[in-house]
Amino acid sequence: MNFFPVFMDLDGRDCLVVGGGNVAARKVSLLVRAGARVEVVAPELCGKLAVLRDAGKMTHSAREFEEADVEGKALVIAGTSQEEVNRRVSEFAKARNIPVNVVDQPELCSFIVPSIINRSPVQVAVSSGGASPVLARLLRARLESYVPAAYGQLAKLVESFRDAVKQRFSSVEQRRQFWENMLQGEVAELLFAGRDETARAVLEKALQDSSDEPHPVGEVYLVGAGPGDPDLLTFRALRLMQMADVVVYDRLVAPPILELARRDAEQIYVGKERDNHALSQENINQLLVRLAKEGKRVVRLKGGDPFIFGRGGEEIATLMENGITFQVVPGITAASGCATYSGIPLTHRDYAQSVVFVTGHLQDGSVNLNWKALAHDNQTTVFYMGLHGVGIVSAELIKHGLPQTTPVALIQQGTTQNQRVVITDLKNLEEAVKTEQLKPPTIIIVGEVVKLHKTLQWFKPLPGANPRPFGGLPHVRGT
Repeated sequence: MNFFPVFMDLDGRDCLVVGGGNVAARKVSLLVRAGARVEVVAPELCGKLAVLRDAGKMTHSAREFEEADVEGKALVIAGTSQEEVNRRVSEFAKARNIPVNVVDQPELCSFIVPSIINRSPVQVAVSSGGASPVLARLLRARLESYVPAAYGQLAKLVESFRDAVKQRFSSVEQRRQFWENMLQGEVAELLFAGRDETARAVLEKALQDSSDEPHPVGEVYLVGAGPGDPDLLTFRALRLMQMADVVVYDRLVAPPILELARRDAEQIYVGKERDNHALSQENINQLLVRLAKEGKRVVRLKGGDPFIFGRGGEEIATLMENGITFQVVPGITAASGCATYSGIPLTHRDYAQSVVFVTGHLQDGSVNLNWKALAHDNQTTVFYMGLHGVGIVSAELIKHGLPQTTPVALIQQGTTQNQRVVITDLKNLEEAVKTEQLKPPTIIIVGEVVKLHKTLQWFKPLPGANPRPFGGLPHVRGT
C-alpha cells in the first residue's frame, strides 16, 4: 500500500490551489464542496473558476505563485501547466509539512486525490496510488452502479438513531449486531425503494421491541474459497466473508482472498500440511462449535470446494450434533479451476468421456486406490494432494495398463499469478517433480486431454510475479 487512505476535515480551513485552468477548477470544486476556504493563485482564471469567484466560493490572487502563499494552509494543490512552478509548490509545502498534491505528478505528491463516489455522508474513494488515474476513474464508474444513491439517506437515518441505540444497548457488540440486522434487512430495502418514512417507522419499532440484552445466535458458513484467484469467489461467499466475526481458514486459502474478509474479523489459521497440523480435525470441529455458541458468525474458509476433499462433511456432522445453524457455499474446486487456467479441458469428446477426482493419500498417509478403475483409456484422472506419492501413482497406473507415455500435467498454485504448469508423462512423473522442485498446492492431471495444453493455454501469469505461498500464516487476531 503506497498511500495511507484517509479522509480530511477541511470545513472552514484555508487551502491553496495554484493554477487557473480546468484542471485546477476540478480540484477547487471538490474543496469547495468539502467546506474549505479556497485561495487560487494564478495570473488568469478559466470560465469555471471565474464563476466560483464571482459567487464568493473562492478568492483569487491574480499573480504568479510565491513561497509565502503556502503559509498557514491546511492543504495545497498545484495544477499548472508549468513543471517548474509545480515543483516549487511541492518543495515549499513539503518543507513545512503541509499536505501537497501535484496533479498527474505522483512523485511530487505527499497525498493523492482519489476518484470519489459521493453518497454524502457516505463516501467511497478509489485510488491507483498515482499509477493510473484513468484506471481509478474506470473503477469508480463501475462501483457507481453498485452503490445506490439512497446510501446517503440511509447513513443519515442511522445517524439520527445513534443516540437512541446507544441508550438501548450497553455494549459495542450489541449495537453492532443491531445495526447489521437493520442495514441488511427490511429497513435498507424500504429506504432504497423511496419509502423513507416507512423505513424510519420500522426502525423505531425494531428498536422498541429489541431486548436490552440480546442473546446473539451464532452460525457457521462453510465457504469454498476456490483454487486461488479471488475473482473466482461467488457473490455469496464474498458477502458472508464480509459479515463474519471470525474467519477460520486453511493453508490452501490464498492471501488475496483473506484480504477480502471483514477488516476487524478475527482470523484463525488451522492449516494442515504433511506432518504439521496447526489443529487436528476434531479440534477444528469443536472450535467451530465453541465459536458459534459464543454467538459468533463464523466463516470456515476452505480452498476449493468444502465437499471435495475439504472435510466439509465431517465438520457439518459435528455442527448438526450440537444444534449449530450452518450454510454451505460451494466453491470452484482445484481440478476445474487449475485445469481451465492451464488450457486443459477435463473432458473432451475426442480424448476423455469421464473424469475422476481422487486424493493422493488416505487419512493414515498411505496411497491405496482402486488402480484398476483409474487406469482407463478415454478418462481423465485428477490427483489432489498427490506429490508425496507420485512414484506410487506412476508405477501403479503403468502396472494396471496405462502406457508409460500417457501425458501428465502438474499445476502448482493454479489460477494465481504464481501458476506453474509442468508437462511430463507417467514414466518421468516422479523425476519431473524432483527436477522442477514442485511444492503444494499442486494438482496432477493424467490423461490424453493434457495434450491440448499446448494449443489451448490462454492464461499467462504476469512476468516477474513473486512466488507467494498460500497459507502457513500464524494465528492472527483483528487483522
